Amino acid sequence: MSDKKIWKLDPTDYKILRFLQLDAKITNTQLAKEIDLSPAPTLERVRRLEQNGFIESYHAILNAEKIGLGVTTFVQVSLQSHKKAIIDSFVSQIMEIENIVECYHMTGQSDFLLKILAKDIVSYQALMLNVSEIDEINSMQSMVVLATFKNSMLLPMPEVINVEETA
Repeated sequence: MSDKKIWKLDPTDYKILRFLQLDAKITNTQLAKEIDLSPAPTLERVRRLEQNGFIESYHAILNAEKIGLGVTTFVQVSLQSHKKAIIDSFVSQIMEIENIVECYHMTGQSDFLLKILAKDIVSYQALMLNVSEIDEINSMQSMVVLATFKNSMLLPMPEVINVEETA
C-alpha cells in the first residue's frame, strides 16, 4: 500500500536548486554560505532533493565545436504508423546512435524531433544515410542550425511546486 504525501519546496530549496544549476561544483560550505544555512542542514537538503528526484544528475557541459562537433541539426521524423511496436522499434534504434543527442516524441506534422551533432556536413550526410535505413521512418526533414543565440540549461524556478511522492 502506498502512502502519498504532498511535498512543497520552500524558498531555501529553490535557492539550492538555482545555485546548483549555475555551478554544480560548488562546495557544500560555499552553498551553505550562499543560502545562509550551516553546512550540515544544507547537505541534508541537497541529499533530500537528490533522493526525491528533483536533482537527477550532475554533468559537465562540453563545447561541441571545440571537441570537433561543428554541425548541429534538428530532424523532424514521421513514422509509417503510430502503432506501439513501430514507435518502440524506432526509439530502440535511435537510442543506439550516439550522434543523436536528443529525441522528442511530438504532436503536430511530425512524430519525432531529433537533435543531431556531427563533425561536419559530410559526416552528417553519412549519418543521415544510415538513419534513413530505419524501416519505420516514412519521411524526414532536416534543419541545419546556423547560429545558437540561447542554449540555457537553467530551468526557471516557479514560486511553489507541489509534488506527490510515493513512499
